[in-house]
Amino acid sequence: MNIGVLGAGQLGRMLALAGYPLANRFTFLDTTGHPSAGIGDVMVYTDQHHLADFLAKVDLVTYEFEHLPVALVQAIEEVRPVYPSSEAIRVCQNRAEEKALFDRLGIPTPAYRLVESAEELEAAARELGAPVVAKSVTEGYDGKGQAVLRDPADAADAWRAIGHPRLIVEAFVDFVREVSIIAVRGRDGEVVFYPMAENQHVDGILRYSLAPMPDLDDSVQQTADDYIRALLDELDYVGVLTLELFQGADGSLLANEMAPRVHNSGHWTMDGAVTSQFENHLRAIQGLPLGDTAARMPTCMVNVIGQEGDPAAILAIADAHLHRYDKSERTGRKLGHVNLVANSHGELLSKVRTCAALLPESPEPRFSFE
Repeated sequence: MNIGVLGAGQLGRMLALAGYPLANRFTFLDTTGHPSAGIGDVMVYTDQHHLADFLAKVDLVTYEFEHLPVALVQAIEEVRPVYPSSEAIRVCQNRAEEKALFDRLGIPTPAYRLVESAEELEAAARELGAPVVAKSVTEGYDGKGQAVLRDPADAADAWRAIGHPRLIVEAFVDFVREVSIIAVRGRDGEVVFYPMAENQHVDGILRYSLAPMPDLDDSVQQTADDYIRALLDELDYVGVLTLELFQGADGSLLANEMAPRVHNSGHWTMDGAVTSQFENHLRAIQGLPLGDTAARMPTCMVNVIGQEGDPAAILAIADAHLHRYDKSERTGRKLGHVNLVANSHGELLSKVRTCAALLPESPEPRFSFE
């Protein structure tokens, strides 16, 4: 089967790497003008002629990046099956729509307000109680399009800095850790869940994801499973969906945001789970049986950001798996990741610190269960 992928970055690259053993072929349609997949057949979309050529080559379409014109995805749906659907993109790329869906399904979130001016932003900060975080309703990711207000008087500066006509303002949450749940839903409605991961972000960019967590109560995993199943069923979703959450000291979960695609916090599954998120996404969209999501051993994903370390030194760490994206170095750019696998969480943490020391400007890894 020839699978069309909207977007041509590292997530599409890893989808292709997982799909070649299944005899899949891949055609990427890049909408940014800066493709980096470096694999498969890459086309740059500039007009309807390129779109027609793309659709003529593929049997079905998926995507590795949700910031796509909804009208484009809807037009593709008229010609080829698209998984997940344009409705998933429409909701996930708009934080106001996303929060409304969470509210409708009874999935708790941090208190929030929608604002359309600096004056409304200041009022929301006073009502919710500073500090608050303000985010653009659309387009922001990896910390972009966001600002933290530590005082309502900062509203005018924050409004100008974000530069978006509509913002969502969220109360700060007193959380123990940031976590994520990744699930896969097949065409037949079957759903499988990966163990939850603990995530460490710095400046809005994910640096570490560890799974499974040694101190996670089964009831918390079940709650997360229930939340994401409700989303999958409501959207009649096919493929991998990711839900990022905050976990409180009492184990309670608050939904932050979701992503309708394979996700950075699921890269650990490539070497640490029976079936990776990438293979399971491809199984789902092709109507194949879903694979086992169990963790083989404790695993931690370490993102390589900005500068690459010495590959030989990294690979000298026992059971280290280096995944490079064939990108040039640039501040803040995701260049690759390392998956570290160990027999125990203690051994794993030692490996993570050894690896972090080999990566320039890598932050100190900190996990809630230490």
